[in-house]
Formats: sequence, C-alpha cells, structure tokens
Amino acid sequence: MSNHKDIKTLRRELAAALRLAAAQELNEGICNHFSVVVPGPEERYLINPYGIHWGEMRPDDLLLIDGDGHIHDGWGEVEATARNIHIAGHRANPRHQAILHVHMPYATALTMVEGGKLEMAHQTACRFLGRTAYQGFGGVALNAEEGERIAQAQKDNPHADIIFLEHHGVTIGGPTVGIAFDDLYYLERACKQQVLAQSTGLPLKIIPEEQARQTAREWMQVLEYQATKHFEALMRLNGL
Repeated sequence: MSNHKDIKTLRRELAAALRLAAAQELNEGICNHFSVVVPGPEERYLINPYGIHWGEMRPDDLLLIDGDGHIHDGWGEVEATARNIHIAGHRANPRHQAILHVHMPYATALTMVEGGKLEMAHQTACRFLGRTAYQGFGGVALNAEEGERIAQAQKDNPHADIIFLEHHGVTIGGPTVGIAFDDLYYLERACKQQVLAQSTGLPLKIIPEEQARQTAREWMQVLEYQATKHFEALMRLNGL
C-alpha cells in the first residue's frame, strides 16, 4: 500500500498514471486532477499542477501540498477545484490514499442521462457492484463547500470507491495509485460497453443478482494483484 512507499516512488507512480490517462484520452484539456497521500506525521499530498498537460507530466512537476492547499515543494498553481475535491475527499475516506478525478467520456455520459447508472449487464461492471455512489450536480467545485458536498457522498457511502457526479464526471479512490488507475481503466471500459449496448436500441440484459454478486466476489479476490501487475505492465510498456 502507498504508506509503505517513499515520496520518490509516489511521484513516479502518480506522474505515470497521469501520462497513461492522457495516452488513453481520459483527460480533458489541462483540467482534472490526481492526488495521493504522502505518508508522514503531517497532512501532505502530491497533486498535479494546473497548466501542465497530463501527457507531459514528470515526477518532479507534481506539487507537494498541505491540508490547506499551500505548496511545500514544487512550482505552479493548485487549481481551486483540485484543492476542494481532493483534500476533502482524502479526509472523508482514509482508505482512499489515491484519488483520481476525471471527465472521461463514457463514464461521464452516464451522468448526463435521466436515471443513468452503471448497470450489471457485463462481467466488468460487476467489479464495481456495491462500490459506487451517485451525487447530484453542484457546479464546478470552485468553492470549498462543493468539495465538502462531494466528500459527504464518500462519508455516506464508506464502501464506495467510485462517485458518479451528475452532469460532471467521476471520482475514483483507491489504496494505491496503481489500484485506483486500474479501477479508472476498467470503469471506462464498463461504461463504454454499456453505452454501446444501449446504442443498439435493445434493452440491456441484466445479470441475475446472485451471479452478479458471485462475479463481484471473484473480482475482489484478484483485484489488488491484477491491478498492480497491470499498472506495472503499462508503465513498462510506456517507458515510465
């Protein structure tokens, strides 16, 4: 887990996650943000600075900030929405050592339709059974109150690692950068599969509840190991 990793390793992993997300077109311009808790006696986080494209992010570009959003190492700007969403999110659920916030296309599409939610119609979706929550729209999180409101969804649903933000995007929390990124990858795959299936105009064929629960249990048995191996492979493949 991330509390066993030094800051140099955390910088490498977080920068890699940002570059990998950009390579898969999961970013949006220079917006959105990833963060990770830095272990130690004081409240510290690594987060990407505003204005640097994810595709060019290097470990040394990441900012070290405190719980008030003040920069302790690095140069650049902490975007207001990043500060508000991430600090409140980490405090809301200590399990979430890494928090990834994106407006990736297919997951975001589900936040834009009436009653939109991830349906258990494919085995990949079952990975997220019991791990998702849904939050109503409250603007673009330029103030601390909206960050707290989003964080409240995490407090109200302590088992949720995925928060769908209506008309906005998704926030994903995990115990490590690698596991959170793997969830990011598979969430977008699951949402894409659902959107494509629904685009046929035919009704979704939902997996029976007990089978869905069994599939979810099987996912959980291998998730940490598989996610770590997948993230390491992606870093190798991309020279990160």
